Amino acid sequence: MKLPVLYSYRRCPYAMRARMALKYAGINFEIREIELKSKPIEMLKVSPKGTVPVLVLHNGAVLEQSLDIMVWALRQNDADGWLEADCGQTQQLIAENDTGFKPALDQYKYAIRFPEQPAEAYRTQGEIFLQKLELLLSQHQFLLKDQVSLADIAIFPFIRQFAAVDSVWFESAPYSKLKAWLKALIESALFVSVMEKYNVTLVC
Repeated sequence: MKLPVLYSYRRCPYAMRARMALKYAGINFEIREIELKSKPIEMLKVSPKGTVPVLVLHNGAVLEQSLDIMVWALRQNDADGWLEADCGQTQQLIAENDTGFKPALDQYKYAIRFPEQPAEAYRTQGEIFLQKLELLLSQHQFLLKDQVSLADIAIFPFIRQFAAVDSVWFESAPYSKLKAWLKALIESALFVSVMEKYNVTLVC
């Protein structure tokens, strides 16, 4: 049987969370690393939107959204109960990350492209979400319970990016719970395993 094929970009947070879910679920898949400026034709044929991740299943079905890939993987195998956290809370938190926090992250990270405000202003906008996560982590070891859930893995890569924009500032910021949570996930065997470097898929 053909393996599912994942088109991915190593540093993309959406692709990171998809890879983590697939790896956690024990799914055997072929990974095809792409270059954003030179996307392979075979990827564009199955997913004209041209963004990663894209998962092509063995039956030809195509999953074009990272959350769809994550949920599909977890429905195959979810030994630690990532899907057992409150569904409504999970969806709300991920939506807030993807639609509210992510734009602030992009403006903060690429502040030179958004000269209307200084980088610190965009960082302050992003901090609203950080404060919410800090509060949640004061109640549980992870965001929604005392074990990792879908919400943690879906949100973690974006917080990692935010922290890296100005690591000196982040280390001094008053988010002790969030920093411990982030460090634990960055150092986890799961994350380390999905950050292996792959050869780029050639355009043909």
